[in-house]
Formats: sequence, structure tokens, C-alpha cells
Amino acid sequence: MTAHLAVSATHLRKSYGDTQVLDGIDLGIAEGTVFALLGPNGAGKTTTVQILSTLVPADPGSGEIHVASRHLTREPDGVRAAIGVTGQFSAVDNLLTAEENLLLMADLHHLPRREGRRRAAALLDRFDLADPSTARKPVTTYSGGMRRKLDLAMTLVGDPRVIFLDEPTTGLDPRSRRVMWDLIRGLVDDEGVTILLTTQYLEEADQLADRIAVLDGGRIVAEGTPDELKRRMPGGHIRVRFPDPPTLDRAAALFPTATRDDDALALRVPGDGSVPTLRAVLGILDTAAVEAAELTVHTPDLDDVFLSLTTTPAGAR
Repeated sequence: MTAHLAVSATHLRKSYGDTQVLDGIDLGIAEGTVFALLGPNGAGKTTTVQILSTLVPADPGSGEIHVASRHLTREPDGVRAAIGVTGQFSAVDNLLTAEENLLLMADLHHLPRREGRRRAAALLDRFDLADPSTARKPVTTYSGGMRRKLDLAMTLVGDPRVIFLDEPTTGLDPRSRRVMWDLIRGLVDDEGVTILLTTQYLEEADQLADRIAVLDGGRIVAEGTPDELKRRMPGGHIRVRFPDPPTLDRAAALFPTATRDDDALALRVPGDGSVPTLRAVLGILDTAAVEAAELTVHTPDLDDVFLSLTTTPAGAR
């Protein structure tokens, strides 16, 4: 297994009858990062999570799969001991309180009673669920955001090093979603946890993910950092504003393909927004001793990436 990878998989395949859900995908997720899987409904995101978390087997012919330094098929119990899974729907007992849910999870992990109570108390405090007016009420009285926080807290009772989050903020309002983002990012930045995230919210992937893979038709059609994926799309440009009309005139002569905006004293220089292009623009201006007042790089967003790369019809598996 490659060093410093929390998850690695080669030629991952899965079919249900005649429907091929995963068609030989490769994954390499670095330790202490957030890796997001994007794709339309039926692209294979949830199936990937189910395989990596030992819930369903990969098809024969798949390559090597390691999770948390453990071989998926030869050491499944070791994999389960090292991971946590939070699905699309809160897996909490509505009739129990938050504390009782956490203590139940501690019992399922066979933690000593004192250690279970310690972890439950720490998680209640960390997730702002420790107030007696909250912690002692049945979960059925909780808001959607509180239920999702408790669900994630229950995942952490076993102190996992790899966490699979399958659309963890579905149905949450914007404020609750941002609270979850802060909690998720904190697990990575403060504790070095590795997270595989699936989401339908492109802003969520943009905010959280260190790297993103785009699934379509059971294959990874693109992978990179959010910025790398956005730079692949057409429409990127560099906008340069100048302090006065004469300076704009001099700059316009340097960039014959640029679009000129006289009212804003600005040029729109075509490009993909990559670092070499930006450096080239700055170099040209510097060589000609033309002073810019402001420079901004404009790139397409992840919506453009998603719509450009994915074709799987909604409703497929």
C-alpha cells in the first residue's frame, strides 16, 4: 500500500444484474484530508462508500483495496474498527436522549463504562448538545441540524481515523449546514481524521474538499483540487483595472486579444486562470512598466464543472 494514503482502491467494480454501477475506478485519498465524490444520482457515489465501509462486496476482478492501512477483504474487522460511517439519514434512536444514544454507541463499541461516559460527555460538549434542556430530551424533539450533529457525534464514539459521510447535510438549512461544515473541517484540521464525502451541494465540496473526483456512468471523469477542476472549464479570464485612460491605452496595446471596458478602465484578458497565465500577464505589464490598479482572476465554478462533465440521467441507480 502506498504510504500516507488513508484509502486506496484500484479498478473498483460493482454491478447489480446487468447494470454496471462502478466501472473500474481508482482512488487514492491522502491521510488528514477531505476527499469529495461528486456526481449525479446513480453515478455510484453511495455504492463506493458502501464497498469501502465493508457494507457490500466489490465485484470479482476488482483490484487491491486498503482502508486505514488494512486490506478490505482480508482484514474487514480491522477496517470496521478504524472507520465511521454517517449515511444520508440520521441513524439515531428518537426515543432516547442524546446522551443515551451516545452511551448506546459506546456499549456497541464494547467500551468500559467509565470510558463510554467520558466520551459521551466530551462529544455532547463538543457538539453543543450538553445543555440539560437539550441533552435530557428525546431526540424526537430535536431540529434537523441537531439530529445531524448527534449522528456525527455517534460516529466519533469509536474514535475512527477514516470517516465516510454520505450526503451529511441533506435537508439542512444554510446555517445548520455551515455548522456541520465547521465540525467536519475541525475533525480534519485538528485531529487529522480523513473524510470521504459525497454530496449534491457543490458549494459544500468547494468549501470542504482538498480534492474532488467527479463520477459519471460509474467512472471517474475528472479529479483534482476544486481550483484545478474549475480552471479546466472554458470562460476563465483575468480582469485588470488601470488608474487612468492613458495607462489603459498602453495596456490595451500589449494585449491585442483582450476585451476593453473604457468605463471601468479595465481589460479582460482571455486565459484559463492558471498560474503561468497570470504570471505571463504580470510579466508583460512589468516589462512595459505599466502599473495596474487592480487584478482579479475569474474562473468558472463547480456548477460549470459538474454540468460539463456529467451526463448520467437522474433516476439511474
